[in-house]
Amino acid sequence: MEWILAPWPWYVSGPLIAFTMFVLLYLGKTFGLSSNLKTICTLCGAGKTSDFFRFDWKAQRWNLLVITGAIAGGFLASQFLSVDQVPALNPQTVDQLHTSGFASAGTAYVPTELFGSDAFSSPKALLLLLIGGLLVGFGARYAGGCTSGHSISGISNLQLPSVIATIGFFIGGLLMIHLLFPLIF
Repeated sequence: MEWILAPWPWYVSGPLIAFTMFVLLYLGKTFGLSSNLKTICTLCGAGKTSDFFRFDWKAQRWNLLVITGAIAGGFLASQFLSVDQVPALNPQTVDQLHTSGFASAGTAYVPTELFGSDAFSSPKALLLLLIGGLLVGFGARYAGGCTSGHSISGISNLQLPSVIATIGFFIGGLLMIHLLFPLIF
């Protein structure tokens, strides 16, 4: 049972992702989590006000099951299978994060200053989460999908726009961490 509590190595999780993609390609499906937002908006009646949301949502029921399973699986894993896992960070990175105000760096899986319950009492953290969420939502819509859709499904389908979007995700991440992160924190 200990194998399920530890992070799985790339040579196990990678082939499982590849197998999942093979099955989806065989069935003629494409994978992406952000497409569920469009489906949920359609279910809530957004098709009455916008042509973008007028489509057969029933064809996307399988994808709603995927996101429901991801949410349920994440909850079950965090509640029943989780052990206190802290990623091994470079000591210089930990020092830089401590200097930037992230005292939890090196002792928690994610920075509790941004993702803990204390974040909801800090106006700066709330504003960062709100702006970040809006930018991610806009970016996913503007790019025609999210990182999982483009980087896993789109590249598996040999789609050039997905390769370009994935390169853009990496460039954006590098710019954020090296240029904007020091300015914000």
